[in-house]
Amino acid sequence: MASGDHETRRAARRALAEAAERGELRLPDAVRAMRRALDLNQQEFGRLFKLTRRQISELENAAGDPKLSTLTRIARVFGMGVGFVPTSTPPRGE
Repeated sequence: MASGDHETRRAARRALAEAAERGELRLPDAVRAMRRALDLNQQEFGRLFKLTRRQISELENAAGDPKLSTLTRIARVFGMGVGFVPTSTPPRGE
């Protein structure tokens, strides 16, 4: 692996973690960013998590309805968890 490739992936992972810390990391962008940080195509990324290329595509395009366990498996690789984050839209009735 070329040193530049390693540094590019490291920078992508760092940017991903920073976006998560700011509360700016949302599905489907999170899955796409995680896949790209590993420099994998949808087929390769899916194989890592026992998912099909179609399932990855659906996640990345907000067309899927993934199980919590699937999202947890993906997040864990990046040292993350799945949870609730505040939105900029106030709750109804306020």
